[in-house]
Amino acid sequence: MANEIERKFLVKEGTEVEKLGKTIRITQGYLSSVKERTVRVRIKGVKGFLTIKGIGNESGASRYEFEKEIPVSDVEDLLKICEPGIIDKTRTNVPISKHVFEVDRFFGDNEGLTVAEVELTSEDEAFEKPEWLGEEVTGDVKYYNSMLVKTPYKNWKK
Repeated sequence: MANEIERKFLVKEGTEVEKLGKTIRITQGYLSSVKERTVRVRIKGVKGFLTIKGIGNESGASRYEFEKEIPVSDVEDLLKICEPGIIDKTRTNVPISKHVFEVDRFFGDNEGLTVAEVELTSEDEAFEKPEWLGEEVTGDVKYYNSMLVKTPYKNWKK
């Protein structure tokens, strides 16, 4: 089993992350988004993926992840039977020191939300925090993409 260890942060308003790295469009839906596991299909640029994620640990920074590339045509078919709601976002990979921050800017029902994730080799690994990082939201389930489908950012009380 592969474990994914990452920390998640809000991105300060007004940050033009698209100028900081390479940006790609992502469309994804969920075949299952129960607490114990999520099963996601995604079109990322011109590639398709099937991803299964397990329940997170106590801190929310680590959880099982399995990902397999599949044909885009299969993803398009599977999107038709996904749970209601589709995630539409861009991802910009921003290299900072020896890490790469994946910065997601959301559209549609999640317009206005921008988050950054950094993958780590251990939960206590040190990393450089760029000035555009805001509040840490690691482990806060409302920021999981699978929850943004159910309770979009536009419906949050601000």
